[in-house]
Amino acid sequence: MKTVKKFTRVNARTVEEAVSALRAANTWALGGGTDLVGTMRFEILPDAMYPQMLVNLKTITPSLDYIKEEKGMLRIGALTRLEDIVKSRVVKSKWLALSEAAHKTASPHIREMGTIGGNICQLNRCWYFRLHDCRFLCVRKGGKTCFAMTGENRYHSIFGGVSACMAVNPSDTAPALVALNARIVTSKKTNNAEEFWAVKIPRSTVLDNDEIVTEIQIPGPASGVKSAFVKFALRSSIDFPIVNCAAAIGAGTARICLNAVFNKPYRATKAEEAIAGKAIDVASAQAAGVAAVTGARALTMNKWKIQVAAGMVKKAILGCA
Repeated sequence: MKTVKKFTRVNARTVEEAVSALRAANTWALGGGTDLVGTMRFEILPDAMYPQMLVNLKTITPSLDYIKEEKGMLRIGALTRLEDIVKSRVVKSKWLALSEAAHKTASPHIREMGTIGGNICQLNRCWYFRLHDCRFLCVRKGGKTCFAMTGENRYHSIFGGVSACMAVNPSDTAPALVALNARIVTSKKTNNAEEFWAVKIPRSTVLDNDEIVTEIQIPGPASGVKSAFVKFALRSSIDFPIVNCAAAIGAGTARICLNAVFNKPYRATKAEEAIAGKAIDVASAQAAGVAAVTGARALTMNKWKIQVAAGMVKKAILGCA
């Protein structure tokens, strides 16, 4: 059985201490560890990127594990477990899309370990990127080739790529945060959720190596706004999304976000324009779904994902009725 290479661990006592430790080369932050353990065990990264030291964030005081509603704003610590978000009556009461997204993430056991911060920061799931022993040196590892471009790409981007990469963002909570107009607070700055994700080597966020997420902030919804999250996966109970979608609609406005269709969560602005201010019914939701995939560009094996994406937008909109 394959074992994890030796590494050292630092138990950070404060955010500042964690940030300082992360400035060392090949040092990674450790939260729930559900993504990082697999990354290390299967050695998917080149040796030059392999984590040699982990900075344990669970020991930080004050804890980054909390759910609070303050002055109408929802505040969630980055180390809050997904299952706690699922069970939170506060989250369900006004921010249903996030509760549903957390509930649709992975399996119950993983949700009991995985954190909201980890879910939005996880590495991509492209099988060329993830293959054991780093057998493909793709562009997200510093190589020159996206092997999915002409290879096995049935689950890859339908809206082109960034830096020649066709891998998609795999997070379930990410589109809910975008649809709910969240802000992501880090040890350095506050980001609008829509601007938090990026295509980097090998990571998928704008975070610097010495930067960690500390809190998620979501404003209270305006009167009449409802939200919903839907997901299409091969095994609905545990799989990563093939396509997912979150929507927040009402009071004459709409925010709709697809994920697993592009390198980053994809704001479906054409769908928003199509449905904003209109009565939600099957016809209007379907028209918005068609608008959402206008301009989609399929690869050799994933044209079918365009139809799925349109259907997910339709279903998410109807969930806000």
